[in-house]
Amino acid sequence: MINLKNYTELGVLAMVAAANAALLVFIKIAAEVSEGETEVLDLAILMWLRSPTDPSDPLGPLWLEDFVRDITALGSPIVLGLLVLTSIIYLVLAGQRLLWLFMLLATGSGALASLGLKALFGRDRPGLSLHGMPVYASSFPSGHAMLSTLVYLTLATLIARLAPSPVLKLYIMVVALAFSTLVGISRIYLGVHWPTDVLAGWAAGAAWALACGAIARIIHLGTGETP
Repeated sequence: MINLKNYTELGVLAMVAAANAALLVFIKIAAEVSEGETEVLDLAILMWLRSPTDPSDPLGPLWLEDFVRDITALGSPIVLGLLVLTSIIYLVLAGQRLLWLFMLLATGSGALASLGLKALFGRDRPGLSLHGMPVYASSFPSGHAMLSTLVYLTLATLIARLAPSPVLKLYIMVVALAFSTLVGISRIYLGVHWPTDVLAGWAAGAAWALACGAIARIIHLGTGETP
């Protein structure tokens, strides 16, 4: 018979290892960005996606631009905040004390970390964004990419626990990753972030979500409550 405690412990180790790997990716990108080693590649990718005669105009028809604007909204603070809020209210009503606290602390601390990292690096935006796409903070890392990865992965982890089969669990995680991937790509296409901003955001968001998930599982091992 499979020992569930051993299974949970293995899950914790796997999440810690994955979080460390994502953190190392972020550190590597951050170091290269700080040294200016990514500027040529960043600019080349951005220009490849834009009209040769008007760098502020992304390639493709107008309907594609509208579609990408809608996609990028999936990573906006308002949308993610509402998603987190409704999830927390549901968990409170369901009597899941540890789960709603975990959700609140994971996302709240992640948002503060995103703001802190932006202030620390202070990287300028590309300056190629579409008209009507306001930006307020510095560029590195992408807050949309980081927080969408954090929120969608955290929600997927909670939902996947209720899935009755490994196939459904995998499907839930794939959907979460697809959403955060599309949000990150949209930021590059719209010209509001350098590609390395988005890569770093994905890595930081994944590291944060995985670290918080590992902490929740460790608490579960100690208390026996559902993490």
